[in-house]
Amino acid sequence: MSKNYWRLIKTSVFLFFLMPFVGLIFDAIYDQLGANPIETLHFTLGDWALRFLCLGLAITPVRKIFKQNWLSRFRRMIGLYAFFYASMHFLVFIVLDLSLSWEALLDEVPKSPYILMGLLTYLLLIPLAMTSTNAMQKRLGKKWLSLHKLVYVAGTTAVIHYLWLVKTIDGEPIFYASLMFILLSYRLFNYFKARWSLSA
Repeated sequence: MSKNYWRLIKTSVFLFFLMPFVGLIFDAIYDQLGANPIETLHFTLGDWALRFLCLGLAITPVRKIFKQNWLSRFRRMIGLYAFFYASMHFLVFIVLDLSLSWEALLDEVPKSPYILMGLLTYLLLIPLAMTSTNAMQKRLGKKWLSLHKLVYVAGTTAVIHYLWLVKTIDGEPIFYASLMFILLSYRLFNYFKARWSLSA
């Protein structure tokens, strides 16, 4: 396929992934966020961050199982969108919910450990986003692969953050927890399979 064709596809996918955010902006403008707009913004942005994390982690198993290598072209974009929605989720919490009060944040953390888990997840995503360029990949070499394995930890802490936040083990929480378990188990299985092959 030509470069122009792929450029068109990537632009279309980019705009498609941006639609949830644009939808939230329109809902905010037209007062369609419900009785608690800040909570709606906060939760919806967090949901999309988790969805993009899962989608990014699903690229490798889907690509290998169905032999669709072209999916790798979208992995970086998906990862950056996960970081974007996580950033918006964090900003809504800090700016709109806590009014930029670090004292309020420090007061909330002991009472709500899910906040600490959310902050940990976000901190793990920052170096992944900062080193997502081709230039950084070349500069870091093999260290780049090791660094980007932090996404597995971030995926785990994101699910824990979500479970501790909603305090219920049904519906969506179970779906995301199960999906993340499957995606990480696939990688763990392949890791041990490769080790066994080398030792055989």
